[in-house]
Amino acid sequence: MSPPLILLASASPRRSELLRQIGVAHEVRPVDVDESARPGEAPSAYVLRLAEAKAAALWSRLDTGARLPVLAADTTVTLEGEIFGKPADAADARAMLGRLSGRTHEVHTAVALRHAGGAAARVSSSSVSLRELTSAEIDGYWRTGEPADKAGGYAVQGRAAVFIRHIAGSYSGIMGLPLYETWELLAPLLGHTGSTPA
Repeated sequence: MSPPLILLASASPRRSELLRQIGVAHEVRPVDVDESARPGEAPSAYVLRLAEAKAAALWSRLDTGARLPVLAADTTVTLEGEIFGKPADAADARAMLGRLSGRTHEVHTAVALRHAGGAAARVSSSSVSLRELTSAEIDGYWRTGEPADKAGGYAVQGRAAVFIRHIAGSYSGIMGLPLYETWELLAPLLGHTGSTPA
């Protein structure tokens, strides 16, 4: 196994999988930050603030003599400006998916990088259109266990793929780590100047 090039400030297996997809060796170091939205905060500003806060939290804990770059991300689902976090329980998931059913919503993911030379961040915004969902479909989906830890109560890369009628934007961003923006941040740091990983 290659030594890690960066630290990932997230416990998300999906983000780790996406980093492996582009050949970035990393070590997972999750952090906890307060994810409460501020009154009137725009969804893109909200995810950007949280991603930067997660990167800063991990960076501050590292030994100053042996710091690896830190990458963090945050994703939220929004409908008409309202932020949908992870469902608290089955009733919350049913309510979320019921509101998203038959409609187009936005998914915002911010990725933030912190390293010895400074910090940078990007935001990816995409739209997702779901077909009409029946109550039985929503209940059955909840019973799979998949929605419990997902913003908006669904996973684009999982069983909910059959609910999705149309996507405009970044598929990897909807999953939780927009690879285009992530590579924009990492490529100069890792010594790559091309548009794709070496």
